[in-house]
Amino acid sequence: MRSIEEISLLYEISEALNEHMDMKKSLYKVLGILADCLELIKGTVTLLDPATQEIRIEVAHGISEKAKKRVRYKLGEGITGRVIQTGKPAVIPRMSDDPSFLHRTDSRAPTEIKEYSFICVPVKKGSIVVGALSADRHYDGEEWLKKGEKIMSVVATMIARHVINLEALQLERESLKKENTRLKSELENRYSFTNIIGNSNKMREVFQMISQVSRSNATVLIRGESGTGKELVANSIHYNSLRNNHPFVKINCAALPENLIESELFGHEQGAFTGALHQKKGKFELAHRGTIFLDEIGTMDMSVQVKLLRVLQEKEFERVGGHKTIKSDVRIIAATNSNLEAMVEDRTFRDDLYFRLNVFPIYMPSLRMRRTDILLLADHFLEKYARENFKDIKRFSTPAIDMMMEYHWPGNVRELENCMERAVLICNEGAIHSYHLPPSLQTGQTSETLPNLSLEEAKLNLEREMILDAMKNTRGNVKNAAKLLKTTVRKVSYKAEKLGINYKDFR
Repeated sequence: MRSIEEISLLYEISEALNEHMDMKKSLYKVLGILADCLELIKGTVTLLDPATQEIRIEVAHGISEKAKKRVRYKLGEGITGRVIQTGKPAVIPRMSDDPSFLHRTDSRAPTEIKEYSFICVPVKKGSIVVGALSADRHYDGEEWLKKGEKIMSVVATMIARHVINLEALQLERESLKKENTRLKSELENRYSFTNIIGNSNKMREVFQMISQVSRSNATVLIRGESGTGKELVANSIHYNSLRNNHPFVKINCAALPENLIESELFGHEQGAFTGALHQKKGKFELAHRGTIFLDEIGTMDMSVQVKLLRVLQEKEFERVGGHKTIKSDVRIIAATNSNLEAMVEDRTFRDDLYFRLNVFPIYMPSLRMRRTDILLLADHFLEKYARENFKDIKRFSTPAIDMMMEYHWPGNVRELENCMERAVLICNEGAIHSYHLPPSLQTGQTSETLPNLSLEEAKLNLEREMILDAMKNTRGNVKNAAKLLKTTVRKVSYKAEKLGINYKDFR
């Protein structure tokens, strides 16, 4: 074989190995190319099972499927077993001259065995032998056997690299699959409506409505003040729906300029406007078969409302600057804190779009309407931010609880969460006290929660709270309580007696 033919053969094999992600398909093609170019009669790729130390035929050319499945070798058994055990190639000019040849595949006629040559080379990953490449053809002299061994050794190296790359890709694919499953499970758990915190009557109504609408394809309109958790409800509806394996695309209509929101929703063609250098898919295309969440829909421009109405009715649209009609199967969940009814009367929101969106309305109550949930939420956020900031804060003091319960929370759950995060950050004790809460909660004029106390009375209240906490933490040990308060035993005993605190009550 001339060198140019060898290069051509190796190029063909390289192309075959890179053609398929399926290892077996690639190896079958490689054996086919070797058989055609080298005039091989039979060819096999055998692999070693590291667990059982058993050698099996992975792919074969010129051997029946029955024989391929049946034949097994032990490590060191026969020529193939010896090659895999030693890592050294074997060349048999005539099979009939070598008594170690086992003929297990029964693919050669006994009268023809003496005319066959056999070449077997190891397939190695570094210094580790993982299998062997073998072939037989009619005997054609010693010179051809040397060239055949050389070519097959190169091919075995190429096969080994291919196997390594495929295994690495397979491991990466499995890792990504596991990570995808984990993230999906995490999202489903996080946005399960059973994990939305609240046991008030108002929230029980919300849970019931989420449960009723999730498995349908109905359009949902979530109403409520800012910070009540409308996006969390939208997440829960999607991840508990039949579309949860498909995209969940979110867009805040208020965050986009009027001249860009149409392009964001429906996409645009190249050259549709200045700056449109490439074609872009819109959110409705990206959310095909899934769910799209339109937050702050009350801010949407009237011209875009017309196109949105068409999507709701016909489930089709065109990109900006385009003429091709695009079909999109998308469920719409919208949210707003605006008074849409008043906007319809003022003609700033289309009445037909309002009725199409308002198929299944869910109203999120404000925090002041669900006061029994305030402590549940506060405890949840306390645990969350204490864990994130590696702080051992277990509870709220009584004055802090009273202050939170009496505050009107205009920013709703979002304000409460921000308040808890701040309190955890500045607290270096085992409990959140009233003085750890933001000034807006502590100012009587703002919150209308603090009683009309004199400075001396407020001071005594604070001292009483701190001594009570110290007594609780030390189980009535006055000496240890004094250490916690960084003062003397005498002062603690005096103040406790003055404030009516008996250390025995904590033992």
